[in-house]
Amino acid sequence: MTSDRAYHHGDLRRAVLTAALDVIRTEGPAALSLRDLARRAGVSHAAPAHHFKDRTGLLTAIAAEGYALFADALAAAPDLQERGVAYVRFARAHPAHFQVMFQPDLYRTDDPDLLTAKARATTELRAGVAGLPPTDDPRLAGVAAWSLAHGFATLLLSGNLDDAMGDRDPEEVFRLVGRLLFSTGDAPAP
Repeated sequence: MTSDRAYHHGDLRRAVLTAALDVIRTEGPAALSLRDLARRAGVSHAAPAHHFKDRTGLLTAIAAEGYALFADALAAAPDLQERGVAYVRFARAHPAHFQVMFQPDLYRTDDPDLLTAKARATTELRAGVAGLPPTDDPRLAGVAAWSLAHGFATLLLSGNLDDAMGDRDPEEVFRLVGRLLFSTGDAPAP
C-alpha cells in the first residue's frame, strides 16, 4: 500500500503546486521544502523532483502559472483603471503567486514557459496604458500606473492599508485612489 501511494497519485504535479501555494501563502517562500511537500501529498520524498527537478524549478512553475493567470485577469479588463482593479483583485485571489512572481531571485528567469507567460502579462499591462493621453515618455506612464497598482496590492496584502480602508471594498478604494491621483479635480473626497 505504501508503494502505491508513493508512485500512483493521479495529478501529483498539481497536488505539489497546491501544497506549495498553501505554504507560501501562510509561511512565505523560504519555508518551501520538496520533502515536506511530498509528505503533504502522501508520496515519496523523491516524487516531486520528477516534475520540478528542485525547489527552484517548483518556484519557476509557480511564477509561470502566476503570470499566465495574471495575463488572463488583465485581458478581461476594458481600460486602464479596471486593469489596475484586476491587478489588485489578482493579488488578493492569488497572494502566493503574487509573492513569487515579483521575486525573480527565487526562480529561473530564462525558463521558456515563464518567459511566454510574463510576455503575455507585459503585453496586457502595456495595452492598458495605451489609452492614456500622449506623453513624452509612454514607458514612464506605464511605470506610474504599474507602481500605483503594485504598491496598492502589496500594501493591501501586508495589512498596511487596514486602518485607512476600514471596512470598504479594496477594489472600490483602489478606484478612488486612481481618481484622486489622475483626475482633474472632480474626484469625490475620500
